[in-house]
Amino acid sequence: MDHKEGQYKVKDLDLAGAGRKRIEWAESRMPVLMQLREKFADSKPFEGYKIAGCLHVTKETAVLVETLAMCGAEVAWSGCNPLSTNDEVAAALANRGLAEIYAWHGQDTDAFYWSIDQTINPKPPHLTLDDGADLIFTLHHEHPEMADDLIGGSEETTTGVHRLRAMDDDGKLRYPVYAVNDAETKWDFDNVFGTGQSTLDGILRATSVLLAGKNVVVAGYGHCGRGVATRARGMGANVIVTEVKPTAALKAKLEGCQVMTMDEACEIGDVFVTATGMKDVIRGDHFVRMKDGAVVSNTGHYDVELNLEELAELSTDARIVRPNNREYTLENGKKVYVLADGRLVNLAAAEGHPSEVMDMSFANQFSAHLDLVQRHESGDALEDHVYDIPQEMDENIGRLKLETMGIEIDSLTEKQEVYATDYSAGT
Repeated sequence: MDHKEGQYKVKDLDLAGAGRKRIEWAESRMPVLMQLREKFADSKPFEGYKIAGCLHVTKETAVLVETLAMCGAEVAWSGCNPLSTNDEVAAALANRGLAEIYAWHGQDTDAFYWSIDQTINPKPPHLTLDDGADLIFTLHHEHPEMADDLIGGSEETTTGVHRLRAMDDDGKLRYPVYAVNDAETKWDFDNVFGTGQSTLDGILRATSVLLAGKNVVVAGYGHCGRGVATRARGMGANVIVTEVKPTAALKAKLEGCQVMTMDEACEIGDVFVTATGMKDVIRGDHFVRMKDGAVVSNTGHYDVELNLEELAELSTDARIVRPNNREYTLENGKKVYVLADGRLVNLAAAEGHPSEVMDMSFANQFSAHLDLVQRHESGDALEDHVYDIPQEMDENIGRLKLETMGIEIDSLTEKQEVYATDYSAGT
């Protein structure tokens, strides 16, 4: 396809061939999303609608982008993190020309927001698809006139959903948004199994350390932290969890982890992973008390969980010792190794979640936008709030995933269905 000027900005279009191979690999392992593509490619339910997306440009995301485009949507896309874009995949998307793409690895802040702006200007979108809510906030703060006319949107990750629910509670949300992150087929699989595996993948690629026998400190025991802790234990690590929520700390303890404060853990940890969504989880006073050679990483959406400014002030030298691994020499002579400059280690130092688990997450994204369009066309539009994915949609995606795995499950008999809602039944 011939490209119009301004349809894309990527690092190097010559990388497209390698990127297409990556996308084809992901397609072969995302059967649910590919079924949706096949089902709706002819009817094109998104025809006449523009979808602006701000989500990590990975091979899995490319499958979603091209599926939306093949089902009729006009798609414009940017990355949601400066270090998570795979340049080969971005080039492949640009080369095929099904969607506009503005993304490259290593963007600075100005380029990051410039890319978002390209996806919504000069033609405003009808729908938004977000990961971290930066696109949604840009529309609300910089282009409120666009926000008022949007049909709806969706949000992929925990941090973004938290921010949007706060915005909703404050009465500031201008269009309806589906909290895709909160679908059971997303957070209980993507967040747990995807984050768990891909975070360790990023740590190992950046360090090649042996995890067996190490003290691995996981800050936060939500779905993501729990996934990291489970996988680290499976690699033979002694897992230590730090938490601020009592019930989460109890879960960690009863599932075999040590639980303590970061003030205690910072002195005995060998490898640190933050997964909280909160700023300043590991601060300067923690860094100076770490073991010589401690490895520190973050798998939360933003890079604020590690206070790297304080670390820099406490250091006499900093240098890159291997890809995505920066060695800081502290004034006390100790060395601390920070991975991916505090960005999501699973995406910046590795490839993000495996395709198989993103299959369900992105099937949710597709289904959420299809629902928004169908509601708009039927006159049943949602009000301006954050909404959970409907249970029926969630379970249908789980059922489709099982079918692609060749697994059958039981169903309730008529008598069982009656019994399930018979409140008069007793002993």
